[in-house]
Amino acid sequence: MPVLLTDEEAEEFVAHADLTEYDLSGFRPMTFEFPDEEERLLLSLPKRQIEALKLLAKKQDVSYDKLVRQLIDRALKAEGV
Repeated sequence: MPVLLTDEEAEEFVAHADLTEYDLSGFRPMTFEFPDEEERLLLSLPKRQIEALKLLAKKQDVSYDKLVRQLIDRALKAEGV
C-alpha cells in the first residue's frame, strides 16, 4: 500500500486505485471517531468491571476509555437513540 500523507492524497488514491492489485488480507476493520463537542462524565464502576473493560480493550487493541465510548454508542444505536 502506498503511504498517503494528506487527505488529498488519500482521496486521489481511493478515487482511482484498483484495490485488486493489493493484498488486503492483513487488514482489519477500523472504526473512525470524529470528534463531537465533548462533555465529561464521571462514572464509578466496580473494580471487576473496570478490569474486564481493560482486558477487553487490550484484546481489541484500543484504550479502555475508547472501548467504553464504543460500547455506549452500540447500546444507544440498539435502542434507536
